[in-house]
Amino acid sequence: MKYRRVGKTKLQIPAISCGGMRYQQSWNSDDPHTEESQKNVEACIRRAIELGINHIETARGYGTSEEQLGKILPLLPRDQIIVQTKVGPDKDVEKFRANFEKSMRLLGVGYLDIFSIHGINDDEALENTKVCLDQALQWQKEGRIRHIGFSTHGPTRVILDAIRLGVFTHVNLHWYYIFQENWPAIEECKKRDMGVFIISPNDKGGLLYNPSEKLKKLTEPLHPIVFNDLFCLLRPEVHTLSCGVAKPQDFDLHAEAVSLLDRAHEIVPRIVARLEAELDRVLGKEWMATWRDGLPEWDETPGEINIPVILRMRNLAKAFDMVDYGRMRYNMLGSGGNWFPGKKAVELEKLDLKESLKKSKHAKAIPALLAEAHGMFEGEQKKRLQEGE
Repeated sequence: MKYRRVGKTKLQIPAISCGGMRYQQSWNSDDPHTEESQKNVEACIRRAIELGINHIETARGYGTSEEQLGKILPLLPRDQIIVQTKVGPDKDVEKFRANFEKSMRLLGVGYLDIFSIHGINDDEALENTKVCLDQALQWQKEGRIRHIGFSTHGPTRVILDAIRLGVFTHVNLHWYYIFQENWPAIEECKKRDMGVFIISPNDKGGLLYNPSEKLKKLTEPLHPIVFNDLFCLLRPEVHTLSCGVAKPQDFDLHAEAVSLLDRAHEIVPRIVARLEAELDRVLGKEWMATWRDGLPEWDETPGEINIPVILRMRNLAKAFDMVDYGRMRYNMLGSGGNWFPGKKAVELEKLDLKESLKKSKHAKAIPALLAEAHGMFEGEQKKRLQEGE
């Protein structure tokens, strides 16, 4: 395993972290877990340690994950593991405090190496975070927390606002090949010597553990997971990828990626060029160069349609056959709260999008493209909690 210094924390973090959002028994924290499920969680942790992955990351919102980890973490040498959990902010500090105490009780550890405010996804969550920060800083003074950061699914603007509070040492955010818009936030972290943890590179990064045949062909000779890992880790500003595994064998591809890291600068650009050439071939160079320009955000659009997200999903489905990924993400719209805001492209004939699209050179074409995407992706609605982070 290779390790990277996580900014001002000075922690040496493995390039691959053990994320706790896919191996747990249930997304309902009160559900009982089976002996079989517990054995699987423990096997995942043992395999991680065997590979040198000593950073174990979870959250209060990950259902039974903390409770199940609490049965294995106390058996490991505490000074040899890096434990992180995340708790959502609340305007009621007592609720925030109660959730933190529950996390600590379930995990069975005396302190957290890393603690994150979970889900600074919008302005309201940022304001709630400010309310909770004094309590988090008090826990740090007491030695119960060593480093404080935050996680986010929010827009870059909100992420930058949170970084610029000047109190955090790290951030967990989304950035990978199919979604690179948060790069300005990563650059801001570099200026401030903050740690950058990439979250959900396999799942939200494209359902890469179940890739389309076309995507596999385009990333040859690498599996899409290996390519995506290398794409992220090629940037020294990125310190670790939080990879949620469902079973111990899921670490194998990530271990392969780390073994190839010294050659990433040779391998990755060739695959990126191939992927971008296919995007241009299928969708057109002009579209790929300009499709995002001038698009309104979901809260500036009639019907709160999340046009940028829907068009991105369409791009990926058309060029890389990533229909399953598009369907999964599309059907979270309308039920994801601030974790995945905006709504689907329904009843377009009742909406006048002209004003909101006036800054886009593709204004006339976009309604038809939204309708096409709706036809490809419409299906059973998903809830964010059931999909993990």
